[in-house]
Amino acid sequence: MAHPSRRSDALGPLSIGSVMSRLMARSGYDREQASAGLESAWREAAPESLRAASRPGVVRRGVLEVFVSHSAHVQELAFQKRSVVARLQTLLPTEGITDIRCRLMADAGGTT
Repeated sequence: MAHPSRRSDALGPLSIGSVMSRLMARSGYDREQASAGLESAWREAAPESLRAASRPGVVRRGVLEVFVSHSAHVQELAFQKRSVVARLQTLLPTEGITDIRCRLMADAGGTT
């Protein structure tokens, strides 16, 4: 006896939107797009003096991890954290960013 397909027999065919959503999630394209959006928002929200020396990482539980190239940038970002977080909240309301955590990385802003 043939097994009925999981979805199509029970609820009919899948919508193209559902198929595309699943495909994007499986291929990692949705994460790539989110990462590009975060990168763009960071360039806009970060103080000009930090743009070349920093890059955003991931958002976990509302905390954006930011990689900086020098410890002095950690201090500089600490002074401007409130305004940067507020700007990121405006630019990326669905990310739920409430804080920033800095991490040192030697080549965070370098060109290779």
